[in-house]
Amino acid sequence: MNRRFPYIVLSASLSLAGIAAYYSVFGLSKLFSAQATAVIVMASVLEVSKLITASYLHRQWKAISVLLKGYLLTAVFILMCITSLGIYGFLVSAYQETAYELKNQESKISVLDLKKQRYQIAVNDIRTEKESLNKNITELTSGLSNNVIQYTNADGEVITTTSSATRRVLEKQLDQTISRRDTLYSREIAYSDSVSNLDQRMLKIQTQSNVSAEVGPIKYVAQQVNQSVDSVVNWFILLFIFVFDPLAVMLLIAANRLFETKDPLSEVIPEVVEEESKAKRVKAPTPPTSPLPDTSEDIYQEEKQKPKRVILKSEIL
Repeated sequence: MNRRFPYIVLSASLSLAGIAAYYSVFGLSKLFSAQATAVIVMASVLEVSKLITASYLHRQWKAISVLLKGYLLTAVFILMCITSLGIYGFLVSAYQETAYELKNQESKISVLDLKKQRYQIAVNDIRTEKESLNKNITELTSGLSNNVIQYTNADGEVITTTSSATRRVLEKQLDQTISRRDTLYSREIAYSDSVSNLDQRMLKIQTQSNVSAEVGPIKYVAQQVNQSVDSVVNWFILLFIFVFDPLAVMLLIAANRLFETKDPLSEVIPEVVEEESKAKRVKAPTPPTSPLPDTSEDIYQEEKQKPKRVILKSEIL
C-alpha cells in the first residue's frame, strides 16, 4: 500500500487538474466565443505547462536561480487565477440558464398572484356591499311591517290604517335591494372560483417545474442568511474555485515529494534478503572429528592379567 500511495495521489491530482482544465477551457471559450478554437488550444497548452512548471519548481528548487524562481512562481500563480476565472465563467454560465428559468417561473407566478389579489379585492368589496344591503333589507322589511298610520276621526275614534303610497315605495326599494344582493352573490361566487383557479395554476407551475427542486436548497439557505439567491450562488462559486485548481497543484507537488521520499521498508527488506542469500552461498565449516580411542593397549593389559593355565604331562599324553 505504501508503494501504491504515490500513484494514487498522482492520479487524484491529474484527474482534478484535468476536470479543472476542462471547465476552465470551456468557460474561456464562452467568454471569447469569436475565436473559440484558438482559445481552447491556447488554454489547454497553458494548463499542461502549469502542471509541468509546478513539478519543475518542486524538483529543482535548490538548483535554479532566484530570478527564475520568481518568474515561474508568478507564472504558476497567474495561470491558476486564469483557470479559476474560467471555472467561474463556466459555473456562472450554467447557473444563468437555471436563473432564467427561475425568473420566468417567478414572473408567471407574480402575474397570477396579481390577478388573484385583484379578484380578492373585488370579493372583499362585494362582501362589504352585501353586508350593507342586508342591513337595508332588514330595515325595509321592518318599515313595511310598521307602515301604520293612526288618526282620530270626527267621532273621536282612533283609526289605524296603512299608507299605500309609502308601502309601494318600500316594496320597490326592497325588490331592488334584494335583486342587487343576488347579483353580488353571483359575482362573489365567480370571483372566488377565479381565486381558487389561480391558486391551482400557481401550485401547478411550482410543482411541475424542475427548477424549484434544483434551486430549493439554495433558496432555503438564502432565506436563512437573509440574502438573495444570486448572492448565495455567487459566494458558493467563489468558494468552489478557490479550492478546485489550487488543490490539484498541491496534490501534484505532494505526489512529487512522495516519489522522492524513499520507503524505509524498501531499504531494510533488500538487505535482509541479500544477507540470507549470502548465508546460503557460504559453506558452513565441517566440525573437527575426534580421534578414535586406541584400545590395543587395553586389550594387552587384559590378556596379561588373565591367569596362566599349567599343562600337565599326563594331559599331553
